[in-house]
Parts: sequence; structure tokens; C-alpha cells
Amino acid sequence: MADKTEYSAEKSLTNLREARAALISQAGGVDQALQTGGLNRRLDISVSEALVLGLLKQGVRKYISVFGHGSTEIAEVLRIYQQAGLVRVFNVRNEIEGSHAAAALRWISGEKAAVVASIGPGPLQAIAASLMPLSNGIGVWYLLGDETTEDEGPNFQQIPHPRQMQFAGLTSVMNQSYCLHTPLALSTALRRGSNVVDHPHRAGPFYLLLPMNVQPLMMHQFNLDELPVGAPPGLGAAADNGNYQQAVEEIRKAKKVVVRVGGGAGGAGSRILELLEKADGVAITAPVAGGVIPYNHPRNMTVAGSKGSISGNYAMENADLLIAIGTRFVCQSDCSRTGYLSAQHVININTDIDAVTHYGKTTSFLGDANLTLELLNRKLDQAGVNKGASESAWFIECTQKKKEWNTYKKARYEQATLMDPVWKSRVFTQPAAIKIAADWARANQAVTIFDAGDVQAYGFQIVEDENVKQGITDGGASYMGFAASAILASGMADQGFYPLAFSGDGSFMMNPQVLIDAVQHRAKGCILLLDNRRMSAISALQVAQYGVDFATNDAVEVDYVALAGAVRGVQALHGGNDKNSLLAALDKALSYPGLTVIHVPVYYGPDPLGTLEAFGRWNVGIWSEKTQDLRHDLGL
Repeated sequence: MADKTEYSAEKSLTNLREARAALISQAGGVDQALQTGGLNRRLDISVSEALVLGLLKQGVRKYISVFGHGSTEIAEVLRIYQQAGLVRVFNVRNEIEGSHAAAALRWISGEKAAVVASIGPGPLQAIAASLMPLSNGIGVWYLLGDETTEDEGPNFQQIPHPRQMQFAGLTSVMNQSYCLHTPLALSTALRRGSNVVDHPHRAGPFYLLLPMNVQPLMMHQFNLDELPVGAPPGLGAAADNGNYQQAVEEIRKAKKVVVRVGGGAGGAGSRILELLEKADGVAITAPVAGGVIPYNHPRNMTVAGSKGSISGNYAMENADLLIAIGTRFVCQSDCSRTGYLSAQHVININTDIDAVTHYGKTTSFLGDANLTLELLNRKLDQAGVNKGASESAWFIECTQKKKEWNTYKKARYEQATLMDPVWKSRVFTQPAAIKIAADWARANQAVTIFDAGDVQAYGFQIVEDENVKQGITDGGASYMGFAASAILASGMADQGFYPLAFSGDGSFMMNPQVLIDAVQHRAKGCILLLDNRRMSAISALQVAQYGVDFATNDAVEVDYVALAGAVRGVQALHGGNDKNSLLAALDKALSYPGLTVIHVPVYYGPDPLGTLEAFGRWNVGIWSEKTQDLRHDLGL
């Protein structure tokens, strides 16, 4: 037990921290406090407090935490700094949920956040969930407790093997990480973290491992000037080396140009539209690139890939020239490398050297998409290449296919309900329910967030975003539970927004604790819970491959309205089985000052009007051999 002297020292340290935090708050920030002379540049300061100061200088003011014995020192510093109004701490009930909320906050509002976990199981859950920001290029800090450095014996909850820095090895496989084994290496850890979290082209998670005995260590006369600031610089336009002229000639001679728009093309929408006109090309989009160019633009053939569209997949498979912009070629996005059946050449623009050289027969441009396209469009002008002045056979063919796609979808929207054998009544089809809710979201400036499975696949086939601010979908990790957890970000953001999360029943039950945390942190939004009592995306895949589904459904009835309504502060509603009842529930959700859950039973079965098909190939299950043979035969 601590004696009175130790308690006195702790009280003195608390007083010093409180005085420093108050001074920084009054001055308006760390730099301002240094400039006025109120804050000394050299301080006797603990590692944890210096870490919080360093992150504060980098603009990190939100902390999403599940505190434990591996993070009590950080928690104490954050308590004091929150009391001074410098940071905000959001305690949640699950590290996976916290990670999803942090990623959604950065993705939607641009605000940085740090996820704080204890040691052992907590960090493992946070690391697992970090696959989502890693796959989608979103910068998030992870502050993870770690085993002590003096090796007095196995620490409770650490990985129980006699090897050093096991969590460092684990996290370094996922992405960049740093174990703060030595206190004065803090500035290096912060710089490396900033380079990852604030990367201008491919941000991601950064794992800062904090040994429990290092967190409270005092650094004597630590120089605050060592705390790094400033994001790493971005790339400019790709270097020439004759590539621009080669690209011009490839565009000039091509008769059928398709432009693949990926998530890395987010700021290049106007340049892409300019290129489409000059090249007489049509665009196909990745799920994460919705709204980069308007859905209703005549040259946008919409999504293409394994779960693509009639128009998108037609353009993909018939183009003789592919221009790829900011895309990673995930298996479903290019049908496991079999999507471009007729492509004779590729022009690839990317900031990642592996992505930009992915295909053979490629003219590669390593650089910023917007700046590179600006130069390429200028080169096309100088060469007199402007092929889109009149409607070509290629443009007319693709336009017809888009009409077919819209007609195909319309038939499913009009057949909004079907008789379902599980529900024993007529219920909404998922395409119809998603279309109604997505249109409502556009009309009411709500941000749509899509979860995994059929909800996600139908979502990117259905949603007609006109700009990138209208919605997000985890097209990288397809992490079940993301959308419901992302609702929390609405209670954390400085600038409010209204989220509409589309979630299946299986995905919702991955992170149902959001019901409690949403009330705790005053999140305002809606979870549209589409319930078919199964993992329908996998059931359908099993049926398509083997003729029967297995172990992807259950016979357990859950009253989700009662479940959600049991949490005081959550509004729980039935969505009904007709358009008017669903719209009425959505309107009621929008007017409610908190979280609403709308339960909508949906159809699963063989009726083609109850689904949106897959239009491409995928290297999965019994399809693998045929898909791989085609890939190698193409040789692209």
C-alpha cells in the first residue's frame, strides 16, 4: 500500500498537471502557451502527459477508450486534460466498436481520433478492427498498453510466451507500429505515427505500444520543441519520361476506353470528367468511389466487378483500353483479374508503386491523380485529341446498357414485397427497402453508412450519390458491425451530421453495445436493421456454387424492437412492409433527438425480383480453377 509521502507526491503531480492544462487551455493551445512564455519549453513531465501534449499539437483531441490496468496512467492524464477542455474522452464498451467509430469520424468529418485499449484482449480486438481503416486508407491512432520492460515475469494478459515485444511483432504485420520502450524516443514515435495517420495518399492505422511501467516515468527537462508537427507532403504530378506522350497515343488509337475510378481518385472528379470527354470514354466505379463523379452523368456506367452492374460490367469487359485511377484492384473490383477481357493496354495512375504496376502492358504514372490528370488532359489538348465531340458507337452501346441496368433495378423496386417462408407474410425485398431509405437520405442530407454482406453489395449497386460526402461503405474489409458502430461518430464530431446506418441482423449483433454508447455520448442517427434471419450473402453464394446453403441461418426469433427499446433513450420502431410506413418511420427517426432503430423484416429466397444479381467472376470455391485459368489466359 502507498504511504502518505507517496500520496502527497501524487497530489503534487496532479496539481502540476492541472495547472499546465489550465494554462494551455487559456492560451488557446500548446504553441500559444509556449509563445506567451506561460509554458516552459523544458519540463519535468511524464511520458503519458508528453504523449497527450504531442498528439494535441497534431490536432488529436478525441480519445475513444476502453480503459484497463494497462492504461490507468493515460486515463489520469486524459481526465485532467478533459477537465480543462483540451480533449474529449468517449468511453465505450468494446474496442472493435471504438475503432469503427474512430474510423467513421475521420472518414466523414476529417477529425482525428485515438483509440485507447488496455493490454492483451483489448488491443487484440482493436487490432482486428483496425483492418477496416487499413483497407480503406483512413488514419487512426491506436494507443495500446503493453507488457513492462524490466521482465519481472509474465504480465497479466500479455501474450504468454518468453519473447520480447510480441505485440510489436503482431502490430508490425498489420501496419507500422512503435513500442515506446525508451521514454525519450517519444518524438520519433510521434513523427512515425503522423507519417502514417496523416499520409496524404494512403493513410492508415498506427499502433503505439506503451509499456505499463514506461507510461508514468518522468522525463526530466524534456524539451517540448521535440514534439513533431506537420503532415508529410504529398506527391505532385507523375514524372514524364515519355509516358504522357505514350498515353496520348494509346488514347488516340483506342476505340473503346473505360476509366476505372477508385477510392484514390476522390479529389479528381472534374479532371476525370474532362478526360472522359477527350477520350470518348466511360467510367466504372469502385464501391468506395461513389460520388467521385455524379451517378447520373451520362458517361458513368456505375459499379463494375464481381458484384457489379449490367452497364459497368459491359464496359469493363468490352473496353480495349483501361485507364485506372486510384484503384487497388481488390478481387471483387476486377473479377479476380479477369474483368478486362478485351483490354490491349492499361494507363495506370496511382501513388502506390505496387498498385500502379499491377497489370502488364501498362503505362504507369506514379503521382497525385488530380495533378497527373491535369497534365494528361493538357497533353491531349496539345495533341488535338478530343474524341467525345460526337456520340460514338461505344458511347451509344454503353448508354443502352445503362438504360438496361436502370430498367432491371426499377422492376425490383416496383416489386417491393414478396411472400417470405420464414416471416410467413409479405415483407420488403432488400433492394426495395434500401432504395426507399437511400432516396430518403439524399432528400434529407443524411449520410448513408453501409455494413457488410448483401446490405453492402446492394447498397453500392443501388445508391445514386452525386458527391463523395453523401455516403460511405467499408468496401475494403467489409467488417460486420461497422455501420452500427459508426453511428457513434455523430455524437463525437464537432460539426454535426445525421447518419443512416444500413445493417443486417447478423452485422448488428456483432456490436449491439452501440445502443448503450449512443445514448451515453448523445449520438443522433438511425440504424435501419434489415432482418432476414440469416447471412444471406453467404447463403446465396453457397446456393450458387453448390445448390444448397449450410450453417448460415438460424431458427432463433429475436424481437429487435423490444431489444433496442430496452435501452432507455433509444427509439425503437417497426418499419412495416410498405413505402409509406417505412418513410414515416424514417421521418420519426430524423425528428428524434437520439438514436433510432428501425426494424424491417426482409425477404430471402429464389425469386429473382427479390435480389440484385452478381454480374462478374470471383476466385472463390468451385469457381476458382476456371477463374484462374481465364486470368492466366488473358495474361494482363
